Amino acid sequence: MMFSCNTSTYGHSTFLLTGFPGLEASHHWVSIPINLICVVSILGNSIILFLIRTDPALQQPMYIFLSMLAASDLGLCASTFPTMVRLFWLGARELPFDLCAAQMFFIHAFTYVESGVLLAMAFDRIVAIRDPLHYATILTHSAMAKVGAAILVRAVVLNLPGPMLLRHLLFPQISVLSHCYCLHCDLVGLACSDTQINSLVGLVSILLSLGLDSCLIVLSYTLILRTVLGLASPGERLKALNTCVSHLCIVLIFYLPKLGLSVLHRVEKHSYPALAVLMANLHFLVPPFMNPIVYCIKSKQIRQGLLKRFQEKRVDVS
Repeated sequence: MMFSCNTSTYGHSTFLLTGFPGLEASHHWVSIPINLICVVSILGNSIILFLIRTDPALQQPMYIFLSMLAASDLGLCASTFPTMVRLFWLGARELPFDLCAAQMFFIHAFTYVESGVLLAMAFDRIVAIRDPLHYATILTHSAMAKVGAAILVRAVVLNLPGPMLLRHLLFPQISVLSHCYCLHCDLVGLACSDTQINSLVGLVSILLSLGLDSCLIVLSYTLILRTVLGLASPGERLKALNTCVSHLCIVLIFYLPKLGLSVLHRVEKHSYPALAVLMANLHFLVPPFMNPIVYCIKSKQIRQGLLKRFQEKRVDVS
């Protein structure tokens, strides 16, 4: 929804957040599971970071990449959670242009960081399976620090033009967003002036991040599958594939909700607006919520680290 462009301004607009259409009176109740997911996500990813930071047994490339993933998940929660609380619990819909642009930048940046870390984890699995003898010499702490820095720099560089170009667009004094947070495509769609450059920059940004990463992850698993099928023993094949299960699960958890939301927006967005908003919220909330759970279930080292911490706590209490 957009108000009149006759009173449009540069960089001084107010944006109204949208909750669940038709369920405004029940926002407090509807938001309870969403808030619980956010709290569990923050706790789960904080625990993962603490375990990897303090347990020497987890100072391995795979778990260092996992700590990067947990950090990006916490960043994503911190970017989306405040406006959800303001809308659902305080009923505050208004968001000034600068705050909206800042939130948009951080949401997209942390999403790109998470995508880049998933690609790095796929490379980690390729090296572990195809060249295990040189695994420690290829994935050194220095190499992982450079990879992490490159992922962060890419996310910042690809997202900086978005907010800067938005400042040159005309917006109505009041505009209604499609979600309870600010996204680039949503803001560009509300502008009163020509948005061709903004749309092109947004498309290039997505192609050079999520698009490129997803293609390289598929290529990585193609190479992994070829290597695994070349192993003589069925037991060795199963063992090699089992090391990839956790990563494959979180890749699917990251990309499938985005695919589902994209399909919903093109097919039935206007028929089921509440479902579209729910999917839009879940596609940011589900990965940070599920990633710690998946790794706690599938990783023996993470489970052992948790158990050791609980045992130490029990001894201290005794």
